[in-house]
Amino acid sequence: MKEQFKYAFRTGASPRLFVFAVILVMNLAFIILDMIGILPLPAIITAVSLSGTAIAVMVAFNIVGDVSIIRSMFSNPGAVFYALTPVSRKKTLIANVLAMFVMDFVTMAASIFSVVILSVSLGSRYIGVGTWEMIRTNMGEPHYMLIYLALFMAIYFLVIAIIMFCTAMRKSIFYNKPVGGLLTFLLAVGIFYIVSVSPLLLAPFADVGRFMAFFTVTVGYLGMGLYALLLLIIAAVLFVLTSNLFERKINI
Repeated sequence: MKEQFKYAFRTGASPRLFVFAVILVMNLAFIILDMIGILPLPAIITAVSLSGTAIAVMVAFNIVGDVSIIRSMFSNPGAVFYALTPVSRKKTLIANVLAMFVMDFVTMAASIFSVVILSVSLGSRYIGVGTWEMIRTNMGEPHYMLIYLALFMAIYFLVIAIIMFCTAMRKSIFYNKPVGGLLTFLLAVGIFYIVSVSPLLLAPFADVGRFMAFFTVTVGYLGMGLYALLLLIIAAVLFVLTSNLFERKINI
């Protein structure tokens, strides 16, 4: 599994890590210059704008890198490598998902943290409060931040699980079917529909309303934690189904 992780990491690293290195150096330069007090107001405004744009650039290259990893699992020549490696497909799947998560999380966390620091520094110049004092004042409760982080991670893993499951279905059950592409699309729509109505399971912990044929579910912080757990369970089920398809029926 370690070697599978290394292979997936190398597959998705280029050119993502080069772009990340450029963005990181740029953000660090802005932050250091601001900390030592030599950035004038127009420069810090420019720094915030460039750092914000860099987040969108990093998202685009992360998507490209993740697509490269997924494509290597289901298409030649990468799929041949995975087929010939004496490792269970479940471990291969986990290794690839972990490689994507590590690169996505590190690059996005660093990019978002940098623009937050620069934005807070810009705001502090207008209200006359130190940057780090302003950060400590507005951090909020740590356990709330953990709940938001858990929900974000659950959504991330769920999206990856849906993409991989639909790809595995397209390469197995729907392979060579005349309307295989349409069936895959309908499958994806069906999964997203199931996910959209899954919060109804949290009815004992939430306020459920109805508007015509649609339902609304309002949850508190406890409900958000339970919703994150629910999404992780759905993602786990999809990962298990994907690993079974990947083990037996993938056409490469």
